[in-house]
Amino acid sequence: MEKKYTFSGHESFQCRQLWPKKGYDFISSGKSFNDDDAAIMLGVGKNMVASIRFWMKSFGLLSLDDKITPFADKLLANDGWDPYLEDEASLWLLHYHLVKSGIASTYSLVFNEFRREKIEFTRENYISFVKRKAESTGQFQANEKTIHDDFNVFVKLYLRTSHHLKDKEDSFSGILSELDLIKAFSRGKDDYFVIENTDRTEIPDEVILYSILEAGNFDQSVNLITLEQEPNSIGIVYSLSKGGLLNKIESLASKPANGITFNDHAGIKELQFKKKLSPLTVLDKYYAN
Repeated sequence: MEKKYTFSGHESFQCRQLWPKKGYDFISSGKSFNDDDAAIMLGVGKNMVASIRFWMKSFGLLSLDDKITPFADKLLANDGWDPYLEDEASLWLLHYHLVKSGIASTYSLVFNEFRREKIEFTRENYISFVKRKAESTGQFQANEKTIHDDFNVFVKLYLRTSHHLKDKEDSFSGILSELDLIKAFSRGKDDYFVIENTDRTEIPDEVILYSILEAGNFDQSVNLITLEQEPNSIGIVYSLSKGGLLNKIESLASKPANGITFNDHAGIKELQFKKKLSPLTVLDKYYAN
């Protein structure tokens, strides 16, 4: 099936902190984003209704046909894990689903492909990359203004500015800015953005294990190279350094309850599962603690 590329749908709004819960409650009450009174019921402008719907799909909280996903139920129900997204682990999970779903193409392209070319990049670098992608695949048209506007939303979603630091409750802050994944600096007249590979010690082991299991692209074992380099793998999505990835794997294998062993046989490093855990059950245990 031909891959679909999308660089719009957010109406130029980055997702705000309370939108996932607001959208979840709205759909759970039996309402539809197509309802005439949707803007009134959600308490937002008409364009923001479309934006909330877009972000919920992009974050894996809504299916393509506007049904609440099991992940959304677990996370955002009133008695759910973290309905108001106060635990940073919840934001890492949203980031994982945003990249993996590919519904908002920029996030998948940046983490899975573009970063392999450039750790430091400008807005213009990214626009040129997307144009080359359009030409080489022939699967979409790259409208420069659309790509430019989409990149601006990407930056606002993640970028941690001094303004965000002063007021973490600012509803206009991008929902993923607390992750501090993207940094910015100026060089001459150009703004540069950086996504470095680091140890990411702040990401809980359970979030890493959930992401490995949720990908589900293995039977009883998965090798370290797959976890480090494959599209949508934990190494790629979380921008993990080699050392950081190894530390995460060793930590997972050190907990008997996980039923995981880490083997290094003839240079092949492999994570082996004695039993296949349920991704959501792994997170149940994390949030229960």
